Parts: sequence; C-alpha cells; structure tokens
Amino acid sequence: MKTIALELVPPELDGGVQRAVEEGQKVARVADETGLTGAIRHVMIPGMIAEEDDRPVELKPRMDVLDFWQGFRPEVPGMRGLCTQVTAFHDKAQLTERFNALRDSGMDGIAFVGVPRTMNDGDGPGMAPTDALAAFTDVVPNRGAILIPTRDGEQGRFNFKCEQGATYGMTQLLFSDAIVEFLTDFAKRTSHRPDVLLSFGFVPGVETKVGLIDWLIQDPGNQAVKEEQEFVARLAESSFGDKKRQLVDLYKRVIDGVGDLGFEISIHLEAPYGVSKPAFETFAEMLDYYSPVSF
Repeated sequence: MKTIALELVPPELDGGVQRAVEEGQKVARVADETGLTGAIRHVMIPGMIAEEDDRPVELKPRMDVLDFWQGFRPEVPGMRGLCTQVTAFHDKAQLTERFNALRDSGMDGIAFVGVPRTMNDGDGPGMAPTDALAAFTDVVPNRGAILIPTRDGEQGRFNFKCEQGATYGMTQLLFSDAIVEFLTDFAKRTSHRPDVLLSFGFVPGVETKVGLIDWLIQDPGNQAVKEEQEFVARLAESSFGDKKRQLVDLYKRVIDGVGDLGFEISIHLEAPYGVSKPAFETFAEMLDYYSPVSF
C-alpha cells in the first residue's frame, strides 16, 4: 500500500457532523504548519465499540466510521481511507453490505479486528476475523490484521492470518524495537510478505495523569510490555525536546532493522490524545529520516 496513514478516532455523536468537518480542518491546518501537507495519504479510522470499564477515558457513543469519513473527507482533498471493522457482531450478508459501502466511500483497506478484552475469541454471533479474511477476498482487496509483536504466540497467529488472506498487518503502537526481531524471525519461518504498517505514537505530558496509552498497550504479566509501559511513562515526563529525540531514535532503530527483510513498509501515525502541533512536529522529524512516499 506504500503510504503514510494518520489514525483519527471518530468524534462523539453529540458533536454532529460539524465535529468531523472541524477535525478535517484541524488536520489540514496543523499539517501545513509542520510541513506535512501532502505527506498523509490515508486516514485510518477505527470502528469503536464498548470496552472495559477501567478505560481511563470514558468511551462515549462515537460517530460511525462512514459518517465521520463523509464529513471529514472534503476538508482534506486527495486523502483516502483505511479503517478497522469488528466482525464478531455481524453475519456474512451484513458484513458484505458494510464492506461494499466502505469500499465505495474511498476506503482502500479494512483491517478485521476481534472482540474487546472483556470477551473471548469466538464470542459474538458474527464471524471471527480469521474467517472473514478468507471469506471476503473478492470484496475487500486490501485485508488487514492487527500485529502485536510483544504478544505471546504472535508468530503463529499472524502466520495463520496471512494464510487466511491477510494482505497487510497493522502493528499496535510501538514503544520498543521488538518488531524488528519479530519480522526477522517471521521472514525466516515463512514465505509470507504482507505489507506492514508500522505504528508510532506521540506521548504528551497528560499521559502522566490519564494513562490512556499505558492502558492501550497493557498485557499483564508480559515483561516486554512492562518495559514499553515504563518507556511511555518516562516519555510523558520528559521535555518536548527529549521526548521528540527519543521517539525519533526509536523510529530510526525500527526502520533500520526492518528495511531489508522484504516487507513493503508503510507508516501509521497516532496521536491518542488528539491532533496537536507537537505531535505533528515529531512525526515530521521521523519522516525526514524515512518516508515511504515523496511529499
């Protein structure tokens, strides 16, 4: 897919379509201020569903992916869409209708995701993501799967998703270079070479009080994730200059480590607390080192 994608969570429903318009205007303005105009080729919009009660930021009802995209898109001419879709609550006919609508709206790729942590794999009346990957090869040309390099058993899990039809993997937020070892081993074990969207996020100071990113990447009992959480905590307390330097250094290590493994690499950028100039300045410095697209 060879792209730079910016993740944007749909706004709360009570803001109406105007919130989507304003979000598009803000992205265009901050990109212009930081030299990123023309860099962001896709917006990645996650489909939001209810999650655990301990989520640090209350998840109020959000706009549907399609509604948000239709309000946002006119403000960012030339951008295309990516999204995630939970498949476990819809049958094949419902998902077919949904995927056709998403594709027709300008969505170039759809990542099929599983149930929240409050449910077990296979729960829900619909289709498991791995079943959906195999079932919709003719409906969704670019079919994505989530890739968490620090998760136990992920080598086998991701390989199976590729065998089922995944054409790209989108990583969880990366706060270590564990993805380098993961993809190095994966390349040795299998001939699958899906596109990989490497996800990098900005950590503002408010993370110290709220802990949203810490919650997003949690995996109790996993030492590798504990070290990433500690890194996030240090970043949150750092000055902007130190924070940017550490995040760019991490970006460089990852890019240098995966560049020759045979995977098509794209970049996925996240600002979990919302679009901001410091976040975009950090992203701009990352992309100065490596960008999969010219801008």
